[in-house]
Amino acid sequence: MGLGIKKGDTVLVTTGKEKGKKGRVLSVMLSKDKLIIEKVNIIKKHMKPSKKYSQGGIIEKEAPVHISNVMLICPRCSKPARIASMTFDSGKKSRVCKKCKETIDQ
Repeated sequence: MGLGIKKGDTVLVTTGKEKGKKGRVLSVMLSKDKLIIEKVNIIKKHMKPSKKYSQGGIIEKEAPVHISNVMLICPRCSKPARIASMTFDSGKKSRVCKKCKETIDQ
């Protein structure tokens, strides 16, 4: 399902308790259709002391957000927009903003 959102893109959350927040995509889980977005959907998790968390305790981290609840923010026009896929004559595929008609990938 993907919807053309990749790691490093800036997205806007459109629904849910985090509606209106913007953030950078940290990771994409295509098998579950979910994203982890920087500083969005923060949860508190109780962790036992381990090698990664030597102190243990309550750790705050980002929880996944469903990919259908976000929109990509076009880097050119800085507005949330739907994206289209376009194939050029050279055979290269690229993402295109449907608002400003500019290519998102270089």
